[in-house]
Amino acid sequence: KLQISITVSAKQASERIWPGDLRTGMIRGTVRQRHSSRVEIEIAKEKIFITTELTRGYFLEHNEAKYTERRERVYTCLRIPKELEKLMTFGFFLCLDAFLYVFTLLPLRVILALLRLLTLPCCGLSGSRVLQPAQVCDVLKGFIMVLCYSMMSYVDYSMMYHLIRGQSVIKLYIIYNMLEVADRLFSSFGQDILDALYWTATEPKEKKRAHIGVIPHFLMAVLYVFLHAILIMVQATTLNVAFNSHNKSLLTIMMSNNFVEIKGSVFKKFEKNNLFQMSNSDIKERFTNYILLLIVCLRNMEQFSWNPDHLWVLFPDVIMVIASEVAVDIVKHAFITKFNDISADVYGEYRASLAFDLVSSRQKNAYTDYSDSVSRRMGFIPLPLALLLIRVVTSSVKIQGSLSFMCVLLFYLGMITLKVLNSIVLLGTSCVFVKEANMEEKLFDPPPSAVSNKGGISLASDSSQNIDMEESSVPTFPKSDSDTFLTTPDEEDDDKIINADTGLEGDRLKHRTPKKDLLEIDRFTICGNRID
Repeated sequence: KLQISITVSAKQASERIWPGDLRTGMIRGTVRQRHSSRVEIEIAKEKIFITTELTRGYFLEHNEAKYTERRERVYTCLRIPKELEKLMTFGFFLCLDAFLYVFTLLPLRVILALLRLLTLPCCGLSGSRVLQPAQVCDVLKGFIMVLCYSMMSYVDYSMMYHLIRGQSVIKLYIIYNMLEVADRLFSSFGQDILDALYWTATEPKEKKRAHIGVIPHFLMAVLYVFLHAILIMVQATTLNVAFNSHNKSLLTIMMSNNFVEIKGSVFKKFEKNNLFQMSNSDIKERFTNYILLLIVCLRNMEQFSWNPDHLWVLFPDVIMVIASEVAVDIVKHAFITKFNDISADVYGEYRASLAFDLVSSRQKNAYTDYSDSVSRRMGFIPLPLALLLIRVVTSSVKIQGSLSFMCVLLFYLGMITLKVLNSIVLLGTSCVFVKEANMEEKLFDPPPSAVSNKGGISLASDSSQNIDMEESSVPTFPKSDSDTFLTTPDEEDDDKIINADTGLEGDRLKHRTPKKDLLEIDRFTICGNRID
């Protein structure tokens, strides 16, 4: 019994201990085999993934239109500097032509008009007018310049310089920004004041009087030119203080203001007419900055007794200001055309529109002077700027002796020669641009008259009443926001108008307010929902 019990206990002990260890070992071996197999599988997958990533391919031609569009955008951005500078160069010489007109041909035209008035009792009246409308406008411009120059002689430039120099840098920066805004507002309202004066002085007498008189309009024009000249003088003085500051901090801040302009313009919706306004504004701004830099150089050269060595001291700052202006314009226009899908060829259309103004002002049916058309188109009014330049030159340069008068006469003859040569080259170039744009037929169109406009408004009102009577029986169509924009019609819009069905829809398309053409857009026309 004892042997049997020992055998049974030994058997139970072996069953309790050894079989468990054997099972554990077997399980661990199986787990190791499974783990190693999983590792091998993962390694194989990684090898396959790496091989696939290294050898996989794709075909760009599957989305050819997308990549072609992206490439064209890059080419458009690369073409923008060249096309923009072509427009800027042409616009600069247009502004130069209008600016030189005030110094060269305007005094001669005023003298001829006054001689006609003086010789009128001897020659008698050859027609119903004492002076032609253009001569009346020239005489008014001459009187405005003389009166404003006499008023500007009481303004002390040196006192204004020291008054501005005593201000802090931040205050001067704010003042300069306020002056830029005020300059745009003055340009917008000032051209209307001058146009109102010209029309009031030359309006046919048989018409019913609907104005306050020539003298009040003349006084308003004199006040405007004087205040605008003072504003530009403060701008030039602030720029002069920035040039003469020791640490150049004010000049740096004023230049950084140009780069802030990129932020305010690039990330907004633009159409072709808005971009045309911005281009005109940039042309005017660049030309004005050149004149302001000229004034600053004249004042500094006078303070250093016309030492040519000091000019080389100013030269780096002048180049830096001009380079920053050009760089900002290029970047701004490049990204505006990119974000709004505008082709670079649009600058050729803008150039043709500016050329059309020059060519049309030389026609027999011209209804405005070329300098006035440039003022409306670009917002550039040469009278205040010319008045300030005359004031600075006369105060900086002392004329004494006959030799000085001979130099002034030779300089005046040189300016007349430059004006004539510039006008001839511009006229020939403009004719080429107009011919390339196929705008020759528009040169012979009659000028718009107030009578036709009134008639058109009455017809449109009658037709709108008939349409309103029928609106109750015909369902209305929702209008999109783009219909409210005064933009140049696109090709799709033209096709829609041509292929429109007859009936009430055709009548509505006929009496719809026409969209503005580039030739009808001036600097301060509202195109869409913004003026840039």
